[in-house]
Formats: sequence, C-alpha cells, structure tokens
Amino acid sequence: MRTFTSWPTWDAARADLADHPALPLLTRAAEAALRWHGDQARPTGAPYAEHLLEALEVLVRGAEVSDPATLAAVLLHDVVEDTAATVADVEAEFGDEVAELVDWVTKPPPGGLGRKEKRAARAAYLRRLGDAPDAAVLVKLADRVSNVQSLEKMPPDFQRRYYAETVTYILPLAERSPWFARWFDEWRRAYAHLL
Repeated sequence: MRTFTSWPTWDAARADLADHPALPLLTRAAEAALRWHGDQARPTGAPYAEHLLEALEVLVRGAEVSDPATLAAVLLHDVVEDTAATVADVEAEFGDEVAELVDWVTKPPPGGLGRKEKRAARAAYLRRLGDAPDAAVLVKLADRVSNVQSLEKMPPDFQRRYYAETVTYILPLAERSPWFARWFDEWRRAYAHLL
C-alpha cells in the first residue's frame, strides 16, 4: 500500500511543485492554512500541516488531480472546522469555488450534543457527501487517505471505529475514482484485522 509522507513541510512540497501551473494559488492556500492552523498538532502529536500536505500529495502524486481549486481546497479543508476561519473568510481569499469545496467537507459543529447524537450527526454528514460534487469528494478522499495511512498509530478502539466508518461511508465514495477505489481496496485488506 502506497503512503504519502514525502512533503512534511511546505518547502518540501513547493520544491516538488516548482513547475506546477497552480503553484501561486497553492502557495497562497498553504500560507493561509498554516496561518489559520497555527501551532495545532494532530492526535499523534505531529504538526497539523503534515496532514494537509499529505492530502495534497495524495491528490497530486496519487490521484494525479491537477484542478487548481481542488488542490487549494485540500490544503484548506479543515480551516473552517478546526480554526476561527469561516467559509466567508475562505471565499474572500480564494473565491467561491474553493469556499464551496471547503464547505462541503466541513463537518457541522457538535454544539453540545451527547456522544450518541454526535455519532449520528457525523454519520449524517458522511452520508451527505454522497451528494457532493466530484471535486469535493476528491478532497474528502485525500483527507481520509492521510488519516488512515497510519491508522496503527491511534488507540485500538479508535482504529476499529475509524476502520468501520471508512468501510461504510468512504469506500462507496471512492468508487467514483478508479485510483481511490484501488487505494482504499488495498488499505481495507491491509487493515482487515480490525473487523
């Protein structure tokens, strides 16, 4: 199973993307994402930027996506969910196409819900992605590849829940893209012990 960890920093990604026609937009998106996320870390303790750059690498090197708005959106996909940035902020800096993609992949805030209600809201959000435009689905799939390519680093209970959620909701979305369908099929088999 191929993993995507070659761009731990924006400098590393930018060097590989030097000839990419969308580099100016991607540079702005990366700088905005780094500014909004600040010093946030992932649950593993890694800098949050690594996740965003992994997702970008998935789209560029794996799925060979070249659409500038989709690539910018993957760098910004968590800013509304995890920072003080709003969809309006994203739209003001990057236009309505990028903002719409970010909006599609942003989970609604849990807002005082209990554990059971939070899980139901999350399931509803994931089901809603079935109606999302293809570009938004690509962003979500790249996000999930980054999250699951090192699932073994997470606690066992989380691994089992996240595996089941991915198989139930994400694998059907992956069927829209032959590359993602193949990648997630390999991943599913590699982690089948979590059933």
